[in-house]
Amino acid sequence: MKIALINENSQAAKNTIIEAALRKVVEPMGHTVVNYGMYSAEDDEQLTYVQVGILAAVLLNSGACDYVITGCGTGEGAMLACNSFPGVICGHVEDPLDAYTFAQINDGNAIAIPFAKGFGWGGDLNLEYIFEKLFLEESGQGYPRERAVPEKRNKKILDELKKVTYRDICSILKEADRELVKGALSGKHFEELFYADCKDSEILELVKELRQEV
Repeated sequence: MKIALINENSQAAKNTIIEAALRKVVEPMGHTVVNYGMYSAEDDEQLTYVQVGILAAVLLNSGACDYVITGCGTGEGAMLACNSFPGVICGHVEDPLDAYTFAQINDGNAIAIPFAKGFGWGGDLNLEYIFEKLFLEESGQGYPRERAVPEKRNKKILDELKKVTYRDICSILKEADRELVKGALSGKHFEELFYADCKDSEILELVKELRQEV
């Protein structure tokens, strides 16, 4: 699994801490971490939590990654922004129990963590425990296990409903505010990372076009 890490501007200073905790946990499991930044609070390319949602949607819908780890001060803004787009099911995760139950019951592909609220002494350990429970086993198996059948049924219902209630990502990118979208796709290493991993030619060409606009 390819796991993308995205930080918005208010919590960009924690990018190194989050990346280290994530790599420590998931790389021994055989997963790959791709860090899309922000890498520091001083980055020239600043991401708001709204742009985090745009970037997460582009990465997931294009197949450039399989999972997104993100967040903001409270985690709420990043979660709402991510869930504004098709192809993204983002949970708000504060602790290991949240991580495990979201993975097993909701079977999503992104989480938003509060990187300021409650992030004190031992915050890095809490991140490790969250990532351990999030990727401990195959997601979507149900919790408790005797609830697996209705929970899987509800997940399929939600997936089908989202196909009706959401437009395709390319239409959204074309009609959304150009500067907002371009800013979301302007990270320091975006081009080298995304162009290599994108699996959708239509999204790739549109992203290239949007990035070239003056």
